[in-house]
Amino acid sequence: MFLKNLVSLTLIALSIHLYAGVLRAQGTPGSGGELKYVVIVSRHGVRPPLWTDEQLNQYSSQPWPKWDVPPGHLTSHGATLMKLFGAYDRAQFAKAGLLSAKGCTDADKVYIWADTDERTVSTGRALSEGMLPGCGAKVNSLEEGHPDPIFSPLAAGIGHANQALGAASVAGRLGGHADALLEAYRPALETLEEILLGCKPGAKCPPAGLESKLALLNMPTSVGPAKGDKLAEMKGSIASASTLAEDFLLEYTNGIEGKDLGWGRLDQAKLLQIGSVHTAYEHLLRRDPYIGRASASNMLSHILKSMEQAIAAKPVPGALGKPGDRALVLVGHDGNVSNIAGTLDLSWLLPGYQPNDTPPGGALFFELWRQPTGDYQVRTYYTAQTPEQID
Repeated sequence: MFLKNLVSLTLIALSIHLYAGVLRAQGTPGSGGELKYVVIVSRHGVRPPLWTDEQLNQYSSQPWPKWDVPPGHLTSHGATLMKLFGAYDRAQFAKAGLLSAKGCTDADKVYIWADTDERTVSTGRALSEGMLPGCGAKVNSLEEGHPDPIFSPLAAGIGHANQALGAASVAGRLGGHADALLEAYRPALETLEEILLGCKPGAKCPPAGLESKLALLNMPTSVGPAKGDKLAEMKGSIASASTLAEDFLLEYTNGIEGKDLGWGRLDQAKLLQIGSVHTAYEHLLRRDPYIGRASASNMLSHILKSMEQAIAAKPVPGALGKPGDRALVLVGHDGNVSNIAGTLDLSWLLPGYQPNDTPPGGALFFELWRQPTGDYQVRTYYTAQTPEQID
């Protein structure tokens, strides 16, 4: 029932030439076209926060709720939602003639590759159970703990990205005034502090008795080179608020409600407002053109090679799966989706979310269509369950 009115927004990337003269997204495929292949790049389903209770409780007047799975793991509710997503995708592809409506005939024609985290592997299993119930479709992945170059190329040592250039790219888009973000998003930050600490706009925050708590509006924002496999790092109010706003979205999408949702101080209108801080962070740090290309080009190369293999009907080096496959499902993270969107300049707006939000289970689709002329076109769109459906 969650997917009856699934929102789907088609994104026609008019200037993207994935393969000169062969794969070109130049409009909605015309009537009479045949859907030959599809690539799905999905974010994992609902998970608990990644921060520890100690980290989270620094910002709130009350302890954060306990979850029934370890930090970062897929929840049971999240698994149920992803099964529904898989069933919905199967029905849509069956309607288009790509897959059979039921049964296991096409089980070996859907190739699933997941990142190594528990939540991504479990999401892949839930999607396969929904899409191909009882068929035992395999979910492929590297061994846990090994960086996957498809999802985390920099951590896996792929490429030679420049961290100083990454930081300069982000800082340049801010005109060197990172602290201006504090005023630009003050209303959302005030709402977030109202939820976290019970603060009211214009009043002293943190309130008396909570002086030891971290107040977002008192934290400066800065951007600089990152360490490890990240290209840029933002510190301060916007970075922290982004994580906290996302954690409230995870509470909401896991079905937490009433007095347990944001200690009774959070509703859907406030959730939408504070989500603007998270999408601002995503826009700056993950949709940045340089960071996007450095982080997504390897995955996009595999997607392109997989489409070429679907056209050629013979093995193509770099393709995932085998000739004759009908679908490729890549299960990763919101960062993977945002990196691709930044690289290809894709945007979307779905009811209940901020522009370009990437909620749990949301996915980018790349459909390969063969036209009556023999030409191939790529149709790109993003799908997600609405907040009402997902909770």
